[in-house]
Amino acid sequence: MKIPATVITGFLGAGKTTVIRHLLENAGGKRIALIINEFGDLGIDRELITGCGIEGCDDDAVMELSNGCICCTVADDFLPTMEALLDRPEPPEHIVIETSGLALPKPLVRAFNWPEIRSRVTVDGVVTVVDAPAVSEGRFADDPDAVQTQREADEMLDHDSPLEEVFEDQLLCADMVLLNKTDLVNEEGLEGIRREVGRDIGPGVKMVHTTHGSIDPAVLLGIGAAVEDGIETRRSHHDGEDDHDHDDFESFVVSFGDVADPAILEERIKAAVIGHDILRVKGFIHVPGKDMRHVVQAVGPRIQRYYDRPWHADETRCTELVVIGETGLDRSAIERVLMSEI
Repeated sequence: MKIPATVITGFLGAGKTTVIRHLLENAGGKRIALIINEFGDLGIDRELITGCGIEGCDDDAVMELSNGCICCTVADDFLPTMEALLDRPEPPEHIVIETSGLALPKPLVRAFNWPEIRSRVTVDGVVTVVDAPAVSEGRFADDPDAVQTQREADEMLDHDSPLEEVFEDQLLCADMVLLNKTDLVNEEGLEGIRREVGRDIGPGVKMVHTTHGSIDPAVLLGIGAAVEDGIETRRSHHDGEDDHDHDDFESFVVSFGDVADPAILEERIKAAVIGHDILRVKGFIHVPGKDMRHVVQAVGPRIQRYYDRPWHADETRCTELVVIGETGLDRSAIERVLMSEI
């Protein structure tokens, strides 16, 4: 019997890691293996999961591909990672793959047709997590007039919007769409989001409202779509292309020491995001006198901060932030904002 695999995709900051944490917390003893792919130089998402304190969530249960987009490096990383999982004395009962927020899911699903794994694993479903407030603000609206207005307002935009295409391709490949963070949108806004997202999903694809990534694993797992069998029928903006890269995006790490007042750093991050059109900031903060690590995650101007776990004895207590945006970020200017007083 084939082992089911669920692909969890979604744009930067949609809440994929939060969904997975909730899934692990409510796994009910099911052996779930995670493959985590990141865009960026720090294993932030992996640390957010392994540092969560969930029983059974250890390094052996999480396998990370950190040298690029999973859909670009499947030949180098994905196949041996899958084979290592499948060849364990006690293989997983379900595999969950969290893709990079900049990844296209279709090339990944195609990899499940490789002879080495086709007979042993099936893609149970592709779940796309959507940041409901972002869609309500029109960041990824499939509206020609809105897109044209955006182009005219920004001389740096090409004739195509890579952000728009990545977002739409993630929806086009979905078996289920999670409209996450719905608590931040009113009922009228939700209706607009459902209409917007509904234009880019296939017939019969369900949209589920979630807050803080909370969803019953029985809903998320067990879709039974065998996606690999019909992947070529799922439309994509990148159909016919030999490869896909992320030259439209870049990331870098800003490292510094103690942060006495995280609220001040939060204001610096907001200023940097607004002033330099940053997509995402995520990382860890060391607060003097605090034995716990402080997490910060920013999606546009929305920022979350919380203490997640005690610092390990062998860890260097410092502050490190990953900054992600479209190519052309002014790194030195962003660093000056983050590391200076406001």
